Amino acid sequence: MEKLHNITLRHYIINNEKCIGIVFYPNKVIQALVKQLPNVKWSEEHQVVYLKNTHQNLDAIYSTFRGVAWINVRYFFKNRPVNIQGSGNGDIRWAENRILKEDYKSCPKEYLQKLELKKYSNNTIRAYVRCFEQYLNHYKDADPNELNELHIKDYLSSLVKKKVSNSHINQSINAIKFYYEIVLDMPNRFYDLERPIKEQKLPKVISKKEVLAIIKNTANIKHKCIVELLYSAGLRRSELLNLKLTDIDSERMMIRIEGAKGNKDRYSLLSINVLEDLRVYFKQWRPQKYLFEGPGGTPYTGTSVEKIVKNAARRAGIYKSVSPHMLRHSFATHLLENGTDLRNIQVLLGHNSLKTTEVYAHVATNAFDKIKNLLD
Repeated sequence: MEKLHNITLRHYIINNEKCIGIVFYPNKVIQALVKQLPNVKWSEEHQVVYLKNTHQNLDAIYSTFRGVAWINVRYFFKNRPVNIQGSGNGDIRWAENRILKEDYKSCPKEYLQKLELKKYSNNTIRAYVRCFEQYLNHYKDADPNELNELHIKDYLSSLVKKKVSNSHINQSINAIKFYYEIVLDMPNRFYDLERPIKEQKLPKVISKKEVLAIIKNTANIKHKCIVELLYSAGLRRSELLNLKLTDIDSERMMIRIEGAKGNKDRYSLLSINVLEDLRVYFKQWRPQKYLFEGPGGTPYTGTSVEKIVKNAARRAGIYKSVSPHMLRHSFATHLLENGTDLRNIQVLLGHNSLKTTEVYAHVATNAFDKIKNLLD
């Protein structure tokens, strides 16, 4: 039986057009068949033969090489999406209203609109815009549609040389892939981009005594409720800000968290003590729609929540850097120390994988209770 030849199909943008690249080892049979394809061309820059990306041309490739060559479409069809749908209320006005330097290359409008359409959180939008604009300005004189995989790899290498964090490099890859794969609708064009190994950092936590001291030193009942909910329900900052009055279920003693990370809804615990404080808060502040609102009913900001936690910690005499997310970490750790099953903690936190939750086993103090220190 005659051995089949091999060709590989890849996505390319050449002269601002979506193209199908055909990669193969030099071979008289393959070369002769390639010449039979409609309007096939050679790209000197990419060193590949290509034709316009249309259904008709894709059908022509299949009919031409069927029975003669094995067509590898692994890089062409395999779906590796870049977090297609978010859960936030994306606001791109800050990016559109910025005052930028004359020679600064900013995000294309369609990039911003796509981020907003996908409902990414404001934090994610800002991170993607920042990372993608750094990439654009690295190649200031180039059209991003003309840049290829080698350009991106060179840019990522420059980030490594600058010793930026692995998380920043990963975020840069996501931001760049978002442009080519989502904005330009070219899935898996950069399938081969190698990501750095994710840093295995343990969550930072504080003791329950320190949490109670922070709550005691909040400035008013509104601030007290904010800190109490972050800790007692294990909320992310964005989840707290998105809470509506209707999300507090005092009958079932549950808090509904709608459209959380990964666009998932979940429930968390509502403390009896927190419910009592919320009732006092409601009578004094009278929020209309969201549980916590700024002046004139405007949405409360993440920066405000950050300041509330840090100021209360400072007044409590805690000089370590305390953040809202640290209260979420402390919630999970303290539950584990109290004997709560890890699977239940996973559900309360909204983690997709139990492996993500297992990290708290490394910081819970009861993991070391039976170990006697050598100096004691």
